Amino acid sequence: MVKNYKIIVSYDGTRYNGWQKQKNVESTIQGKLEALLTRLAGKEVTVQGSGRTDAGVHALGQVANFRMDTELSEGELFQAMNQYLPEDIAVLELKTASDRFHSRLSAVGKTYCYRIYTGKAKPVFDRKYVWQLPERPDVSRMRKAAAFLPGQHDFRSFCGNKHMNKSTIRRLDRIEIVEDGEELRLVFEGNGFLQNMVRILTGTLVECGLGERSPEEMKEILEARDRSASGQMAPARGLTLVEVRY
Repeated sequence: MVKNYKIIVSYDGTRYNGWQKQKNVESTIQGKLEALLTRLAGKEVTVQGSGRTDAGVHALGQVANFRMDTELSEGELFQAMNQYLPEDIAVLELKTASDRFHSRLSAVGKTYCYRIYTGKAKPVFDRKYVWQLPERPDVSRMRKAAAFLPGQHDFRSFCGNKHMNKSTIRRLDRIEIVEDGEELRLVFEGNGFLQNMVRILTGTLVECGLGERSPEEMKEILEARDRSASGQMAPARGLTLVEVRY
């Protein structure tokens, strides 16, 4: 009997070309999952993710689903996946879902976290997970700029795909900037995010914090609906998909 399985996946994206399967399945998260499940099932299994994380982006709680006919119990399938997946990919939870559940179409919100390191010494053990800045940005300026962003807006100026022909309107529920010693954490919550959106928002907010832009420019950038109006795109390594909500 074919069942619809929901999984929560954690991964270190450092050595992968993102989530989405490409010609070389060895280099993507989706490709790794599908290759293993196809081997376990004896026939092709397709894995649907809640979204496509970029190359180098990490996940604490990526959600995916797949349909599979197997004699393995949920516990046995969970164990097999964790046994045979690479050490930088883990299945945190596996359970049978309703037939109508779809990890992307059923999602109502996501949380991302971007980590910035501002210390003088190299962050040796966190170097793959933070963006190291040579100077600390003014957090009050960043917060002032971020205040223009929550709500439903056209975020085309913060979309990495210049040829996007679908709607670029999204609802951003919250941006929180947390100071923790030498680290800044930017938390983004919303109903969905465009390609590279969090990284471009982060890069633009940092430019505001460094005095390269005024916080008030955020309103003009939104209204421009043009990628060239916004700032730099922050490196992938600092970004983590924290949670997907249903």
